[in-house]
Amino acid sequence: MTLREATTADIPVIGALARRIWPVVYPGIITPAQITYMLDLMYSEASLREQMVTKGHRFLIAENTVGAIGFAGFGTGHARGRARLHKLYVLPELKGTGIGHALLAAVLKAAAEAGDSFLELNVNKHNPAIRFYSRHGFVVERDEVLDIGQGYVMDDHVMVRPIDAPQLGMA
Repeated sequence: MTLREATTADIPVIGALARRIWPVVYPGIITPAQITYMLDLMYSEASLREQMVTKGHRFLIAENTVGAIGFAGFGTGHARGRARLHKLYVLPELKGTGIGHALLAAVLKAAAEAGDSFLELNVNKHNPAIRFYSRHGFVVERDEVLDIGQGYVMDDHVMVRPIDAPQLGMA
């Protein structure tokens, strides 16, 4: 497996991965209609381009011999010396193989190089990924409900960890 920084030429790859992953991991957490809405909202070509070009989000892509197998999206200098992990997804059939750990480690390294002290993220309160983040040193800082339009909300924990905290075991 290799990691590389994505460019705008990779927007179709990121969108295709999200559309492959979300319908497998989110049923039972959010409705199928909300999955479709959020994929369109966050992973359309226009949205990903805005995230990369206008908002300055960086994306990392994990690849193996068959192609892209996961990605992370993040931004540094978010607020109060914090970097923000916006997205971290791995193909469901490869969960537990260290890909998520490697992506997270690369994000932490980039955040440290940018001078951030903490990494924060939002995760749905019912998402099993909370265990992954907890094993990697994240703690729940607060809860928030975000209106994302069309009658949908994101009911999330905001989790945070110090950048310089040791990486814990692979999940």
